[in-house]
Amino acid sequence: MSANPGKGRGRAGSSHAPRRNAPPREPGPTGFAARPNATRIAAHSGFAVLGVLVAIAGTLVQAAWFPGGLIIALAASAGLFYGGRILTGTQVGALAPAAGWFITVFLLLSGRPEGDYVFGDELGLVLFMLGGTAAAVMCATTSKVPQSAIRSGRSGT
Repeated sequence: MSANPGKGRGRAGSSHAPRRNAPPREPGPTGFAARPNATRIAAHSGFAVLGVLVAIAGTLVQAAWFPGGLIIALAASAGLFYGGRILTGTQVGALAPAAGWFITVFLLLSGRPEGDYVFGDELGLVLFMLGGTAAAVMCATTSKVPQSAIRSGRSGT
């Protein structure tokens, strides 16, 4: 027997295996409830800036090459929103570029005092606004981010 009681080989708690009867832990908060950290703030700010850039580029492309440019602009917007959602794993990851995109498009819609718009015609304007907004809503409200089988440890489907 060892001199220290409870520190011998036969002790149940000496193994490095997790406890089997422990109550399940609640998952940590995500999204707006998560604790702020510098990396998350920088990522969301970067996505908002990308949203501004995609909105400016999309505005110019959709006005120049209608209807093909509209499809390219909407695909780029949807790709950015979905990419933000996947890379951050939260709904805020899709909302940050969507906010930058929407504010920029709204400012470009306000026009100039002479009445000129950045957009070419009214149909392109409506389709770009509605399509981009619909893409942002779809990406932000998806219920679950798909998990890769490699990351989860599963080898099959």
